[in-house]
Amino acid sequence: QVEESDRWSLTIENSEELRLVHLAQSGNTDALETLLRQNYGKIYSICRKLAGNDADADDATQEALLSIVRKISSFKGESRFSTWSYRIATNSCLDELRKRNRRPQLEFSENNESRLSTSKGSQSSEDQISDRLLIEESLNALPDDFRIPLILRDLTGMNYQEISTVLALPEGTVKSRIARARER
Repeated sequence: QVEESDRWSLTIENSEELRLVHLAQSGNTDALETLLRQNYGKIYSICRKLAGNDADADDATQEALLSIVRKISSFKGESRFSTWSYRIATNSCLDELRKRNRRPQLEFSENNESRLSTSKGSQSSEDQISDRLLIEESLNALPDDFRIPLILRDLTGMNYQEISTVLALPEGTVKSRIARARER
C-alpha cells in the first residue's frame, strides 16, 4: 500500500516531468537536456542488460537518445515520459541486436579478461564469476520474447505494467513470458 506522502511525491515528480516535456516540445533545449540526463542511467542500464556488452549498449543508448530527441514532439503523455523513453531504449537495443546478428563475430579465448563486477559474500571470486557467466549464458540462450521481459523485470526492476507498456504487450502476456523464461 502506497502511503499518502509517497503518492504526493510521485505526483510532484510526475508534474515536474510533464512540465519539462512540454518545455522540450516547445523547443527548450535545457528542458530536453534535463529529461535526457534524468533518464540516461536507466536507458543505458536497459541497453547494457539487453545487449550483453558495453559496445552495443553504447550504440543502442546513443540511438535511443537521438530517437527521443527526434520524437519528443510525438510524446502524447499516455504514459510517463520515463516509460516512453524506456520503450524507445528497448526498441533501439533490439535494433542493435539485429545489426549485431548480421555482423561477423570474432571468437575470443577463455583467457580474456572479464569486466564483471563481483559482490562481496561467502563465495570466492571465481565462484561468483562462474555463476555470473552461467546466468548470462542462460539469459543469452533464451529467445528475445522471453529474455527481454525477464531482464526488464529482474535486472532493471520494472513492474509488470511498465514492461507491458514498454513492450506493447498485455500485462498477462508479460507475466506469462517471465514465468516461462524463469522455467527455462
